[in-house]
Amino acid sequence: MREDKITALYCRLSQDDLLAGESNSITNQKEILLKYAKENGFPNPQFYVDDGWSGTSFQRPDFMRMVQDMEDGKIGIIVTKDLSRLGRDYLRTGEYIEIIFPEFDVRYIAINDAVDTAKSENELMAFKNIFNDWFARDTSKKIKAVFRAKGQSGKPLSTLPPYGYRKSEQDKHIWEIDDESAAIVRRIFHMCIEGFGPEQIAKKLSSEKVLIPIAYAISKGYIASGNYKYPTRWHDSTVVKILERMEYLGHTVNFKTHKKSYKNKKRVNNPRGEWMIFEHTHPAIITQHDFDLVQKLRQNRTRKQKCEEINPFSGMVYCADCGASLYLCRARTQPKNQEHLKCSTYAKDQLECSAHYIRTVVLQELVLKELNKLLDTIHEHEDDFVQLAMERSAADHEDDLKKAKRTLHQNEKRIAELDKLFTRLYEDNVSGKITDERFTMMSKGYEEEQLRLKEETAALTAFIKAKEQKTEDVTKFIGIVQKYEHITELTPEIMHELIERIVVHAPDKSSGHRQQKVDIYFRFRVAVASAVLSRKDYDKRRKVA
Repeated sequence: MREDKITALYCRLSQDDLLAGESNSITNQKEILLKYAKENGFPNPQFYVDDGWSGTSFQRPDFMRMVQDMEDGKIGIIVTKDLSRLGRDYLRTGEYIEIIFPEFDVRYIAINDAVDTAKSENELMAFKNIFNDWFARDTSKKIKAVFRAKGQSGKPLSTLPPYGYRKSEQDKHIWEIDDESAAIVRRIFHMCIEGFGPEQIAKKLSSEKVLIPIAYAISKGYIASGNYKYPTRWHDSTVVKILERMEYLGHTVNFKTHKKSYKNKKRVNNPRGEWMIFEHTHPAIITQHDFDLVQKLRQNRTRKQKCEEINPFSGMVYCADCGASLYLCRARTQPKNQEHLKCSTYAKDQLECSAHYIRTVVLQELVLKELNKLLDTIHEHEDDFVQLAMERSAADHEDDLKKAKRTLHQNEKRIAELDKLFTRLYEDNVSGKITDERFTMMSKGYEEEQLRLKEETAALTAFIKAKEQKTEDVTKFIGIVQKYEHITELTPEIMHELIERIVVHAPDKSSGHRQQKVDIYFRFRVAVASAVLSRKDYDKRRKVA
């Protein structure tokens, strides 16, 4: 070996290895490696250190630097304390030792395992690599068990609290409100309620030089993973994540994601039915009312408007014939009274549907009139309204509820049957009645069916719960109405608080005059208002405008 080549002394310590004590510490490894290099007269010793990195991954910073130096012809010898320091994936570790290192004429030595590729092949090396892999697998299982127990106890699993919170100095498992970032969270929710989309909110925060969550966490001394180039450049995806986090209601939400395996660190989203939600574990930043309102707004998110003005009807008006949404049409050069809505299906293909044209000024006047009429009714006859709403709800949803409960019962019965089939199938495979290939094929089919049934069951359970809480919904609607005496202007917040959807019918000209029916479905389906607009409504609004 040339005297100018490096002797790479590689040290690695993962979080799990800390349990082994001082014997595996980076300091201890360095002492052993340097002493060995000097005693054997190895030239140019140089340390490569990965502290806090798992042996199941080979994407370690200093390991990759060492590999690059090796590929550049700078390294002649690589020395580790033992095989496990090089890695705990027996396939990858074996590949490096038996294929990659020899390809670059690099000698590899694992001191404690008596492995030296320059002297002779070590027959036990493969078994030691397998044992190291098994150790990583076993450790991963134990850590998962600890995390599951922790998560099931209601303690948050994330090491970093959500943006808007900080860890309590008395107990790291308790989150407290961080006033500075919590104010930004509240502002993001309020801007969404006012009608601003995630991209508009992100642009606004970026223009004001507000630190993004990861940059803010680092500025407060937290260790946060992730890279960013611009600390004040917000992305709409960041805003969306904030708007969808149930943690802001004061709840702890565990098991939202999982890793594919102990070797693959990529996180995969779990179905919502597998989440564990612990309510009221820390102070809430956002009220339930505002959170629900934002989720409703997010469901009705629409295409971006060219004009900056926010239209309160966006995502709320639908075609009575094809069910598609009506979208806003307005040129920047046109006056306000020319703004109108038309069917999105008609805009794509005029043979599929009709325009269902309606001016926004006309629709706005109608909605204001019906909203104030409803407010007056509730303020003057609240008890009668509640009783009528409850009776209407029972009639509307009785058939749907019966069907959902019947399907739920069938699904639960089938899931139980599949559990028994799994057990019987496994016993048949063990006894040799069916082959491994047949077992794999059949079990895969049963697993897919069971997964589908579980997801459907979770959705049915949520549907039934939602329909059966009608009393709570009516009470909630009454509480919202109490905020308003008389409404003079429509805003996105008012629209989404009080109205579920508006359905516009095609104009009817059979009488010789243009007439158009509009149905207004109030929130929680507590009431429905229908009105017919005539030509004079359009003429009147044109004169006023």
